[in-house]
Amino acid sequence: MEQRKLGGLEVSAIGLGCMGMSEFYGPTDEQEAIATIQRALELGVTLLDTADMYGPFTNEELVGRAIRGRREHVVVATKCGIVRDPNNKGVRGIDGRPEYIKQACDASLRRLGIDRIDLYQLHRVDPRTPIEDSVGAMGDLVRAGKTRFIGLSEASAATLRRAHKVHPLASVQTEYSLWTRDPEDQGILDACRELGIGFLAYSPLGRGFLTGQIKKPEDLAADDYRRFSPRFQGENFKKNVDLVGRVEETAGAKGCTPAQLALAWVVAQAPFIVPIPGTKRRRYLEENVGAVAVHLTREDLARIDEIAPPGVAAGLRYPEFMMSSVNA
Repeated sequence: MEQRKLGGLEVSAIGLGCMGMSEFYGPTDEQEAIATIQRALELGVTLLDTADMYGPFTNEELVGRAIRGRREHVVVATKCGIVRDPNNKGVRGIDGRPEYIKQACDASLRRLGIDRIDLYQLHRVDPRTPIEDSVGAMGDLVRAGKTRFIGLSEASAATLRRAHKVHPLASVQTEYSLWTRDPEDQGILDACRELGIGFLAYSPLGRGFLTGQIKKPEDLAADDYRRFSPRFQGENFKKNVDLVGRVEETAGAKGCTPAQLALAWVVAQAPFIVPIPGTKRRRYLEENVGAVAVHLTREDLARIDEIAPPGVAAGLRYPEFMMSSVNA
């Protein structure tokens, strides 16, 4: 597979987000999840993205089991900064204090069963802790040999610039897709280009909506958190289904699936962008990886811009209480 650079870290052009293998998107199957990770490695995917809050904690353990004996073929990316109570999973906080970051890194290393994390990311910027202090602690982890590279998640362009002065950032991870193009007009992609920082696009399939597999709210499991997402509710849902219909038509004309078109679009935006679609099943993984073979011409990209211009999606990408944790 094509390789791309996140700062100085080389990874496959498409990575694998592992969050849904442990929670959030309905029932889970650990055996199938591990098989999916291992199949990804066989297909040339090298980047696996997880976080301590997924599960919480259990997703890192799952990834660790899946890569045992395969460590040399994997770029392991994990995150800290969102704190959850295992006894009340709905309770969350944000912590970017240096002492917390260092403790969290040691805990992630134990759960993953590895001696060094390839990419350690701050999941959310802590408004109570100067970003210089948080990134300073992450730089200490690099110098201690506990992580190779560091990055941020959901950070503004201004925050990226402040952080990068303290210690070079390899990446910033933010939602980016045909229905979430905020990084374009918020200057985040421009900052990445200017500073040589890679961009990890999470939810590049619109939390599954852009695959065309979700036609009505009942297609989601009763415990699927997307049922509480503004874009999956009421009139917003109906409008967004219409958008997906246009994506499906364009994909059909191109001879690929809607998911492949959506991923190919993200890949085509800049050479420093790496989408990390999440899936917990091998069949969807193989479909996603097939996006690397989809070449979009200038005319294709212009057509896609017509059907999915910035701001086209109806509804906030997170509920308001979750949007408040996004650094702007």
